[in-house]
Amino acid sequence: MVSHNNQPSATISGAHRQALALKDIKPQDRLIVALDLDSNAAAKALVETLGDTVVFYKLGLELFIAGEYYEMLTWLLAQGKQVFVDLKFFDVPQTVGSAVRQLRDKGATFATVHGNNAILEAAVAQKGDLKILAVTVLTSLDRHDLEDLGFQCDPEALVLSRAKRAMELGCDGVISSGLEAKALRQDLGNNFLIVTPGIRPVDNDIVDDQKRTVDVEQAFMNGADYIVVGRPIRDAQDPHQMAHDMQERITRLFPA
Repeated sequence: MVSHNNQPSATISGAHRQALALKDIKPQDRLIVALDLDSNAAAKALVETLGDTVVFYKLGLELFIAGEYYEMLTWLLAQGKQVFVDLKFFDVPQTVGSAVRQLRDKGATFATVHGNNAILEAAVAQKGDLKILAVTVLTSLDRHDLEDLGFQCDPEALVLSRAKRAMELGCDGVISSGLEAKALRQDLGNNFLIVTPGIRPVDNDIVDDQKRTVDVEQAFMNGADYIVVGRPIRDAQDPHQMAHDMQERITRLFPA
């Protein structure tokens, strides 16, 4: 499906195209770049480098600890960007509900929540137009890691179980590895969002903490609606060109 030069093959079969999650999402919006940097200055510099090639950005815990998180969010919105708040809210339900209530009018598109039924319910009750994405299993965890945490099951079974619960509670979607996206689509249908981190190039020479990874095409062919890419773009020799190439690969999958 993908050539050795990291470009998708020219033809996508009809059967494969039917596997795509064909929601009304602009192809360019499907790439979310993770601003996992240690300062707003560094994050703004990357956004400016990427320019019009990227319109959707994820703000995570590292920038939150660096300070001025809302200033960064507001700055991105002023540039015409969309924002994904990835703080994985996990606390007593009342606290999580209050946090979501304070965030819902700040202009973000997505926010992540992690936890049991009561925590997810509290977030959903306060979300307004903010879309709540439930965390299933982090892409840095494999089966051995889950066993260390006390889960005697494989990642796919746990992801599917948590996703079913999240949908029943009213979440808008889930964070899931592309490896499990196919099973989620087959079992739960197309009426929810799958956002997939852990995207790596086909010839993956990146050494990091991600274990359950897929490439751009595999993520979408398995049913993802959005992909989150951090290091492959940020650490590329030419980040703008890397983002541009990924956008071209996405556009081939989702032509206008």
